Amino acid sequence: MKGNQIPSGNKKSSTHIFFPKTLNTRTRLCRCYLSEDATIPNQNTRTIEEINAKIKKGDAQVLTAEEMKRLVESSGIEVAFKEVDVVTTGTFGAMCSSGAIINTGHSDPPIKIDKAWINDVPMCHPGAAVDLYIGATAMSETTPFEYGGGHVIEDLVNGKEVDLKATAYGTDCYPRTQLRTQLTKDDLNQFYLLNFRNCYQRYNCAVNSRDETIYTYMGKLLPHCRNATFSGAGELNPLMNDPDFETIGIGTRIFLGGARGYVKRKNKQHEAKSMNGTLMVRGDAKKMSQEFLQGAALTKYGTSLYVGIGIPIPILNVGLAKKTAVRDDEIFTNVVDYGVPRRDRPKLRKVSYGELKSGSIVVDDKRVRVSSLSSLKVARRIAATLKQWIKQGDFFLTLPVERLPLDSVFKPMRETEGTPFVAGVMHAGVTCLENESIRDVASRIVTRSVNHIIVVDEQGKVTGIVTSWDITRAMAEGVKALADVVSRRVVTAKPDEPLEVASKRMAKHNINALPVIDNEGKVLGIVTSEDVSKLLGKAR
Repeated sequence: MKGNQIPSGNKKSSTHIFFPKTLNTRTRLCRCYLSEDATIPNQNTRTIEEINAKIKKGDAQVLTAEEMKRLVESSGIEVAFKEVDVVTTGTFGAMCSSGAIINTGHSDPPIKIDKAWINDVPMCHPGAAVDLYIGATAMSETTPFEYGGGHVIEDLVNGKEVDLKATAYGTDCYPRTQLRTQLTKDDLNQFYLLNFRNCYQRYNCAVNSRDETIYTYMGKLLPHCRNATFSGAGELNPLMNDPDFETIGIGTRIFLGGARGYVKRKNKQHEAKSMNGTLMVRGDAKKMSQEFLQGAALTKYGTSLYVGIGIPIPILNVGLAKKTAVRDDEIFTNVVDYGVPRRDRPKLRKVSYGELKSGSIVVDDKRVRVSSLSSLKVARRIAATLKQWIKQGDFFLTLPVERLPLDSVFKPMRETEGTPFVAGVMHAGVTCLENESIRDVASRIVTRSVNHIIVVDEQGKVTGIVTSWDITRAMAEGVKALADVVSRRVVTAKPDEPLEVASKRMAKHNINALPVIDNEGKVLGIVTSEDVSKLLGKAR
């Protein structure tokens, strides 16, 4: 056989097939001889079985998602479909709904664990005597906000020894009531990563409109929308490259934490039709790598676990080739105001991942710095590693045993007891202008029986606040100008804030009243610690 000639038992006909240019420069004219009864495979589709056969032979053409996009841009969808068998994806970010199931084996005498801690991090005990669940967000009781369940998982994955402490109430068949021992992953019968909600298709961009810095699962957010944060890999994200879940479903084999894992099912917050898909995933943590599984501490918020996930997208049809060509400029998410402590936070605008990755975005006509909580560098490494596994024949594709729904809707919690909000307890605020005399303000405090006067400008926007103590002292010291006693740094509230949030704000700043303002800073009323106390008294 010479060159590219494919022999046939009966050479009755022949045809010339032109192979398009590919990344490995396979452009050439190939003369293929076909017998009359030969069948030509369907050129518009391919199957998982066909791709796996090519992987086994070492012939599969595999590109990362970024490489696929460049090929489509240079050569077109049709060429990309004919040339590429698999596209690999990747994402690496904080995935709080993560954890691990472990089985410690039985002690002697045996114990039916009631409560347990590993490295002082409380464990959940969901099963029988010695089954435990390590939640990534559970925090150490001795060093909270610094060390948590995510770090325990990382330490175990890294082969470190951890301290297990357990208590029990004791039974006839499980008489032991106290246990303390040291373990590594090699001592465990099972150590499986089981993450309830991972691999978000896209995520919000977060800003903060409040007057103070806040600390969230989206990181540190400066006041007055002075910075923004986002999460996700955009065009590298697995679910963005198969948005209709044609190839991703229950049983799909994936890259998880540096080892092979599987999609276990959809998550309860999975909403494919709104491009908010998520996955529940599982994998053997004993085989995972610290490089792709890392504990994290989010300042003044809590602990989490950074998880690396990569999913191979088999290019079964032209449609999938087109979907894997999606670019960051075509993927949009919402800029959301996390300064509003409600479930349905205000959406300020749409923004593309292309703009987010540029380093700055425009919010309220101001350009602000934006930073990512995810690592694009590691996401690329995941896609490249998965590509290498497939090309080496170390990773084969699987068909889902069940597709994920495209029409599921995430429902909010049903609440049978209402939550009090600031609007329900605030009352009219007494105001003054800064050019008024101290005597006039003192008179208003007496006649209106209040302790706080809100200083406003001509448009009714808050500019300061004075208390009865400020006025009393000013009169005693002979101060004439109100401007000399006004407090300029005013801590405020919004009417739609939970009263509990307003109460915590008063305690944090050691004050006993908050002017209530609208989005433009105009005074709507005031809420005091006395208002809060009265409401809590009624609730009791």
